[in-house]
Amino acid sequence: MLIIGIAGGTGSGKTTVVNQILNEISAEEVCVISQDSYYNATDDLTYDQRTKINFDHPASIDFELLVKHLKQLKKKKVIEQPIYSFVSHNRTKDTIKTHPRKVIIVEGILIFNNKQLLDLFDIKIFVHADADERLIRRMRRDIKERGRDLDEVLNRYQKTLKPMHQQFIEPTKNFADIIIPNDKYNTVAIDIVRTVINEKLA
Repeated sequence: MLIIGIAGGTGSGKTTVVNQILNEISAEEVCVISQDSYYNATDDLTYDQRTKINFDHPASIDFELLVKHLKQLKKKKVIEQPIYSFVSHNRTKDTIKTHPRKVIIVEGILIFNNKQLLDLFDIKIFVHADADERLIRRMRRDIKERGRDLDEVLNRYQKTLKPMHQQFIEPTKNFADIIIPNDKYNTVAIDIVRTVINEKLA
């Protein structure tokens, strides 16, 4: 089993890189686990309290459960992956039954902030993008997909997203085996990743 960690700032293009890798691997051999599924459950908080959570801080992530699930997958066990709603800012009651595969991709902005998680990754990839480009992508996503308004998105960017990126995300680039500049479709980097995956699986 090969576990690949893909980190990078919000809107950096992690999902694009994941999809490019998926295009190179048989669907039956790979599964994707998103850090976003592992935000802490907030059943004990009101909706207003949930909206004030700093989702760009490592403390917002249930790393214990994520590490536990990865270890279970390594032991060929099926896991029940949580489903998180960014509309209600809480986990739903549903889960996704996730089966062990030859390749497991874990993606998220903060996944390189946990030592236990880092130790589980066979390949660590950091996706880099210009700050302005990341903000534009974040605005489009949060307004279109998560029901946010412009003021809310910009306020969150200024107060939490930008300083948290500088404190917790950008420095973790140093842990990466491969850094992918995602200002364009990067065929060379993806070719390198594909070659490394094939060699590891051989």
